[in-house]
Parts: sequence; C-alpha cells; structure tokens
Amino acid sequence: MPRQRRGPAGVRRALTLITLPVTAASLAAAPAFAAAPAGAARAAGPSGTGVRVEASPSAPPPSGQTVGGPQLASRGVVAGTAPGVPAPPKIKAASYLIADADTGQVLAAKDPHGHYLPASTLKTLTALTLVPKLDPNRLVRPSQKACDTEGTKVGLTPKMQYKVSDLFHALLMMSANDAAVTLAEADGGMRTTLADMNAEARRINARDTLAGSPNGLDKDLGLNVRTQHTSAYDLALILREGMKNPEYRAYMQAIDFQFPAPPTKKERKKGKKVGGYPIHTHNHMLPGERLAYPGMLGGKNGYTIAAQQTFVAQARRGGHTIVISLMRADMPPSAYAAKLLNWGFAARGKVAPVGSLVPPGDIEQTRKDGRSGVLPDAPLASDDSSRMWLLVGGGAVGALLAITALFVVLRRRRRLEAARYRAGR
Repeated sequence: MPRQRRGPAGVRRALTLITLPVTAASLAAAPAFAAAPAGAARAAGPSGTGVRVEASPSAPPPSGQTVGGPQLASRGVVAGTAPGVPAPPKIKAASYLIADADTGQVLAAKDPHGHYLPASTLKTLTALTLVPKLDPNRLVRPSQKACDTEGTKVGLTPKMQYKVSDLFHALLMMSANDAAVTLAEADGGMRTTLADMNAEARRINARDTLAGSPNGLDKDLGLNVRTQHTSAYDLALILREGMKNPEYRAYMQAIDFQFPAPPTKKERKKGKKVGGYPIHTHNHMLPGERLAYPGMLGGKNGYTIAAQQTFVAQARRGGHTIVISLMRADMPPSAYAAKLLNWGFAARGKVAPVGSLVPPGDIEQTRKDGRSGVLPDAPLASDDSSRMWLLVGGGAVGALLAITALFVVLRRRRRLEAARYRAGR
C-alpha cells in the first residue's frame, strides 16, 4: 500500500514543480505592463533616445489602428527625444505635426488626428485632386455664382474665359475662392468635385478629411467641423503627395503672376484683346518675401474666423525635406512654422520617430506585405499592449494545459493502482 501512495505523491510533486514556475512566469509579465503609465512607451532609436509624451487629460488611449502608428492617437504633445535636442517649440496652436518628408518619419506632433476646420489649406486637396485631371490649357468660363463667391477672390468675370493654369495660380498663390469654384465647375460641378476630393483623400489615407467645399469656406456655406474637417496629419499627407507633381509644385512656388482680365479702354484702343493685372503669393515664407524661410519649397495658409489660422509647408535644407502643419493657431502662422521647421531640421536623424506618414493605397494590404511606413509596430515589444497580452495569455494558457495534462495522468494512474490493488487481493 505505501508504494501505491508514493506514485500519486510523486506526480503531485512533479505537478507543483512544473505548474508553479510556468504560472508565475506568465502572470509576472502582467503587473509589469499594467504599472507602465499611459503614453510612457519608449521608442527604440539612437542611444539615449526615446519618446516624450505630454498627454492631455482627455487623451484617448493609443490605438493600434491609428493611421501612422499608435502614438499618434495622443491628444497632447508626443515627440522623439535625444541628447542635445530640446523639446519641440511651444506654439499656441491646437494641433501640429513635424515630419521628415523624405522618409515619412513623424518626429513630433500635437493632437495630429484631431478634427479641425481647414480654412483655405483645404485648397491643397482641391489642387491635388484636380491638377492631374484638368488640361492646364483648357479654357473655362466661370458662372456668375462662381464670380460672386464670398471671401478672397481674384476677380473673375463671366465675360471671359480663363486657362485652367490661370485658375490654379489664383487658387494656390492668393487663395482665390472664385477660382476654386470655377475649377469645380470645370470638373463637372460641385457635387462631382467634392466626391472626387473625398475619394482622393481616401486614396492617400487622409482619413480625417471630409471636404464640404472646394475652397475651405465654412460658416459662409453653412458648414461646421462635423460637415467639413481635416487634421494636421492629413494636411502633411496631402501636401507631401501634391509636391511630387511638377505642375502642383510650380503653382505652389510661384511668387508673381500676370492674371488675365478684360482689356481696359486704353488697352482696347491699342488693339489688345486681353488685359490683366499682377497677383502675388500669400505665402510670405517663399524666397524673397518679407518672412522668407531658407529652403522653403511651398506651402498654403488659411484663415476663417471659425477655423482661425491654419498652415502647411515644406522646406528643404542639406538634402533633407521637412513638412510641417498647424491648425487653429492664434496668430498668422509664419513665425510658428519657422519654429517647427527649425526643430524638425535639428531633430531629424537624431530622435526616434513617433509615427509615420503612410503612403497611398490599402493600409491593411501594405501591412501584410511587410512594407515600412504604415502603422508601425511599437519599437519595443514590451511597449506593445497587444504583444504583451499575447505573451501573457499564451503563458497562462500553457500553464493551464500543463495542469490539465498532469491531472489526467494522475487520475489514470490512480485507476491503474486501484485495479492492481483489487487484483492482488
């Protein structure tokens, strides 16, 4: 009988030796993860680098589904850190983004996916959508409705026709709202153009963007942030994509342009059939302008009372390009933009990225194909909640399976020992 009791006791000891370490290992990981404060993930990068997070009280938890990476779900400031690189500049804007336009690495951001009224920065999407579609030499006659559009205008008249290229100059140089509506008419009408703009936003994964107008007007058209919006992240995506097109880039970089108009009496007497007048860029950061920024490639500003100041721009120095965007700023944006650009050039290549500007196309397919730049995993496995809980869950399941298997063995052995005992009697 003693021998019969020693068998189960040996199994119990084996059960204890196996299950306790496995269970302890699987459960030990959970408190370590739970103890980490929200937004405290450190990114892998050059030695001593990491991620600075200044989360706002209302910040939602980072989500693995956030376009560009989970850290960009923050409503506060999130930025890469490195020795010798200061914190991003403090500017009075509700949202901003700083990224390396060459690699797509987002270096710093504040509420990058927050939805805000775009004002005239929405014209960057209008141009991105229509520049490839419309023949620049095509002649277009504006409707009276287009000519009567509210806000900034270039001064169109139904009495003459304009080249599409003229209209794009007016659109991107001086933010002409009448030119925006006329381009929409050339594309088949307002409904068609808005559908095209929103389809283009989806194509490039600007998923925070909803266009309700081709010019960014809001209150004048009965629009609000629910019916027309974009984000700092999307503005950077849109400009980065647009600047790949040489025609788009030329319109963005134009400083002076002779815009056509009906001839004056004096011009008619001289036999001129078309007159005109000069228009000048509204981007004061272009070369030669009063707030010129070294290396400025192009940008677009916007303002309405409801949207406040908005801006998106690219600059290139030393073979590297930085794109910045800001929304709902409290003053004309050039000074803020210069600070963001300066920080971007100083930080690129040193700080760990906090996300990425995704390429056009299907995000899920891109992830499956393993291409970089789309919804990057957390740089460290210990910073990824899905991976951590997979490991924790896997360890726990393994422990339970081990326990179950050993109890089955124990039960079977007890039955065998009992049968032998009865046979021996």
